[in-house]
Amino acid sequence: MRSSASVVFAGPASPGLTLSPLRRGGGDPCYYDDVDGSIWRTSLMRTGPVTARIRRATVDTVDCEAWGPGAVEFTDTLPALLGADDDASGFEPTEPTIAAALRRVPHLRLGRTGRVLEALIPAVIEQRVAGKDAFGSWRRLVTRYGAPAPGPAPARLRVPPGADVWRRIPSWEFHRANVDPGRARTVVGCAQRADALERLVDRPAAAARRALMSLPGVGEWTAAETAQRAFGDPDALSVGDYHLATVVGRSLLGHPIDDAQMVELLEPMRPHRHRAVRLLGASGLAVYARFGPRMPIPNLAEM
Repeated sequence: MRSSASVVFAGPASPGLTLSPLRRGGGDPCYYDDVDGSIWRTSLMRTGPVTARIRRATVDTVDCEAWGPGAVEFTDTLPALLGADDDASGFEPTEPTIAAALRRVPHLRLGRTGRVLEALIPAVIEQRVAGKDAFGSWRRLVTRYGAPAPGPAPARLRVPPGADVWRRIPSWEFHRANVDPGRARTVVGCAQRADALERLVDRPAAAARRALMSLPGVGEWTAAETAQRAFGDPDALSVGDYHLATVVGRSLLGHPIDDAQMVELLEPMRPHRHRAVRLLGASGLAVYARFGPRMPIPNLAEM
């Protein structure tokens, strides 16, 4: 099955900026930036797997072609994915750096996938480990257990596994992918509750985040990372992130701060705290620390 759609925006279209949080590293088997500027993305929709090719056609228009059983559902939800439904009303920051970031990137849009498990499982895999290690784990598991991407997709693309597949992955395969037993149990536990999790898209974002945190192994950071992508939640602040508070402090105050100080600093921007953080990164105004050598993450597959 094939389907196509176009979305016209009131202002410049930025599909790469909106969709980039969905990419889990440069080798993500579910996401590919083509040399011609197109973005290839796979997903497992309610109606089945899909491969989509998304590209900016004009300054304000994005075109999409999709293939597979889930193609029509994907194109039907394309406006939400690209942030056409994102509501930034009331966001008028007075903090100088955030205000400057908004002037630089006035058309930043937060998209929503509507696919909870697809956002939650990679967030669980990314808990408490360096990004490159988590991306490698995700790549290995999806490449091995995902399905071939339908349509004329780039060869390395795979459709992420469904809940029934995640539930059956043996413990030793998580071990080989460098996912420790605690995170593996959380992944399996989330997959066991997949039907209830997918219904969270119908709840207000804050309530959905609280529901996510009721799951064993899912804390504030994981719930926020999931809500940002699945719900397009503009207030889902990633408290507990290894670097975020430091970046926010250096960017807004000129020195590092901790999580509690970050929450206090961004409180006036509620309910757009995540939007404020995204603007910092998208505008180029975020100030990152220079990190020295780190202790290497142990390779569980070799232990």
